[in-house]
Order: sequence, then structure tokens, then C-alpha cells
Amino acid sequence: MTAARGPTLPTASWLVGRGRALRVDRPCVMAILNLTPDSFHDGGVLAGPDAALRAATRAVADGAAVLDIGGESTRPGAAPVSTAEQMARVVPAIRAIREAGLRTPISVDTTRSGVARAALDAGADAVNDTSAGLDDDAMFPLAAERGAGLILMHRPRRPRDDSYSDRYADPPRYGDVVAEVRDHLARRAASAAAAGVDPGAIVLDPGLGFGKTVGQNLELIRRTGEIAALGYPVLSGLSRKSFTGVAAGLAGSVPGERLGGTLALSIAHLRAGASIFRVHDVAEHVHALAIDADGTAP
Repeated sequence: MTAARGPTLPTASWLVGRGRALRVDRPCVMAILNLTPDSFHDGGVLAGPDAALRAATRAVADGAAVLDIGGESTRPGAAPVSTAEQMARVVPAIRAIREAGLRTPISVDTTRSGVARAALDAGADAVNDTSAGLDDDAMFPLAAERGAGLILMHRPRRPRDDSYSDRYADPPRYGDVVAEVRDHLARRAASAAAAGVDPGAIVLDPGLGFGKTVGQNLELIRRTGEIAALGYPVLSGLSRKSFTGVAAGLAGSVPGERLGGTLALSIAHLRAGASIFRVHDVAEHVHALAIDADGTAP
């Protein structure tokens, strides 16, 4: 028996870039490769292109369908990183992966068109823009020009001005968090399409953990079908975030303690309509997301 997943996913593929399409009518796992010293879970782990290549090779062997490479942390309180420094971190890593013969699609996690252009030149396929094009007016025209995949995320404030979901002194306020996130993403997708981006190249990310309380994140997961109904694949980006620990009864936990809560919420998000899963733990997610509703592998 196949797991109940809420509404039928409105699209079966994502035009990830370079003329390639990925199936998203089944779980698609995206491996996080952070080339940063200050990411909340794995900062400093990948120090240079050789380490990135080893991590990429392992992720692909574990079942990753996409590699997401970033040179700037988006954790709450993180300081901005210059275009030049981001390029120095991500471009050699992408080149090393491509020169080693790995053809797995690569998305570059950046809000800057200069970084995105250099990454695409080095062999990346897609852009994962956590500002949904609001930080750089050149991002959408670049994605259109290059035929790149484009991930658009909801983020009401910049990382340096944000807080962890369980630590807000002044919690974010929404009338209806799902409706507001959905409508924002619909507007950004329309703007991208108006700039020439193929609608089939667009993925929507509700921005779990960005400007949302624990309860608001969980509500977005439960009602993901309302976002998927816009007609684009939905990305799940909850891996090891603070609200996953709270949801698992581990208030005050550290990221290394949150795998169980992450897997449980990823399965819930799959059943609610998400199809692309950006994660730190590739093998565990590949296995967990393959389990169907009666507990047997399909």
C-alpha cells in the first residue's frame, strides 16, 4: 500500500537545468554540502574542494538525487558573506565534483546573482535562492538566460535579523501563516515566470525555520497541500532545525540530537505533499522516505 500523501502532486518532474528533469512524483533527496565555517550543524566540516568532493561522492552513493552547495550560512544571526568569498568557497568545489565525473545535478545556495553565475559556469544546474529573488534583481533574468532550475523560499527577514524558532522574544505574527506564505511564493513564482524562467524549473520552499515559531512551522507542514496546489514541487528544508527537537520532546536540544525528530517530520511532510527533501543525513532519509504506510518497503 502506498503512503497517503495528501493531495496528488501537481507535477511529476522538476526541470533542474542543463536540459535535465528530475522526477518529483516520489521523494527526491537533496544533500546539504555547506562550505561554511559557521552553519548551525556542520559548519567547518567541509574545508575545501577535496572534502566537498568526498562528501558529494558519499551522498550520491547514499542515494542523493541533488547536491546543494552553499558558501554562506543562513542560520539565525549569521553575518553576510561577500560575493567574492562565496565564489572562492563554492566554485572550486563544483569544479572538483564535475572534474571527478559526478553528473548529479548541483544547486548553488546563494542570494547573489554573481555567485550564481560563477557556479553555473563551473557546472551547477540550479539556484537555491532563500530570498526568492528579493535580494538581487538580476537573479531571475540570470536563471531565465541560463535555463537554470530555481528554488524560491519564503523568508520574512534576513538571517542576521532572525532567531531560532524556539527562542523568539517577540514571535513572528501572521494572520494565517500558510495563506501568507502561499501567496508570497505565488507572487515570487509569477515574477520569475514573467522574467522568462520556465515554470517547470521553479520549486517552492515554505522556509521552515525562517521567521516562524515552532507552531507555525508545524502548521506549514500539516497544510503543505495548499502550497503544492499552486502547481510547483515543494521543498522540505527542516533538517535538524530547532523546532524538530521541540516537536520530538527535546526542548533545548543541539542539532546532533535531532535526527529522530527530523525523520519523523520529513515523513509527515512527504505525506502532506512535499517532494524534495534538503537534508544533512542522506542515507537515513532515502530509507525512511521509502517506507510506505504499512511499514514495508515498496
